[in-house]
Amino acid sequence: MANAKTKAETQPPRDGRRARTEASRKRIVEAMLALAREGQPDPSADLVAERAGVGRRTVFRLFQDMDSLYRELHAAMEQRIEHIRAIPVDGATWRERLEKLIERRVKLFEEILPIKMAGDVHRHRSQFLQESHNEVQKTLRVMLRFVLPKTIDGDQFEAIDAALSIDVWERLRTDQKLSTKAAQRVLTQMATALVEDVKA
Repeated sequence: MANAKTKAETQPPRDGRRARTEASRKRIVEAMLALAREGQPDPSADLVAERAGVGRRTVFRLFQDMDSLYRELHAAMEQRIEHIRAIPVDGATWRERLEKLIERRVKLFEEILPIKMAGDVHRHRSQFLQESHNEVQKTLRVMLRFVLPKTIDGDQFEAIDAALSIDVWERLRTDQKLSTKAAQRVLTQMATALVEDVKA
């Protein structure tokens, strides 16, 4: 009985430490996301710690390698964009579906652009970030191919894919400093021009 009581008494502290650790990890990830959205793609550990309300040593203790932090950032972002991915790309014609696709991409790009810009800073030294980037590009291309008629292929498809890429969106929003609505109009105009002669 004494041993059982001792075990029961020691369990809550372990659970408490685990809960505090998970809470700290969550605050660090949320701090990184917030800083990225505020234009800090590569914040210092001190800045992250200050925003998260934890010690600098805690940041390094909980995330001893950057890929583990990137993985949690990626998981958090996946949750944030789940409702966008659920938006149907429907319409009576492929042109209507393309318009819906552009609308959905705009919502997606606006959500992930700050994180994408932060990831670009580190992608050259992170296999996880490079693989995630490649997977996102592949998914976007597959969806675009699904929406467009089969008569659009080769250079024409590549031109449309490039025009509707997050890289173009980044230029419109950050370099050309267009509003979301204005940038969406530009994307739509480019896509419309590229498919103007398609008869399907």
